[in-house]
Amino acid sequence: MTAEFAIVLPAVIVVLGVCLAAVQLAGHQVRVVDAAAIAARSLGRGETTAVAAATVSRLIPGASLSRRSQGGLECATVSTAVPGGIVLRATSCALGGGK
Repeated sequence: MTAEFAIVLPAVIVVLGVCLAAVQLAGHQVRVVDAAAIAARSLGRGETTAVAAATVSRLIPGASLSRRSQGGLECATVSTAVPGGIVLRATSCALGGGK
């Protein structure tokens, strides 16, 4: 093994680790966005906040849901913390009043 290889190898391992973590974080964010969309549609159908929160908790354990109504829209914001102290958050809105 050459000295150059011995110096570069740890840097390559760190870069690969960071890339893997970023892909994992992006995948988790997609799940949060999906959960927010499902919750917003649920609220738009007239279901209670408790029902939508239960759905979110089933999809993402430990996530929280907040609801906001504005101008005929039902908006749901889903938040969850991931290891490393990062908080992921997504908001989605659906037309209210549907059954």
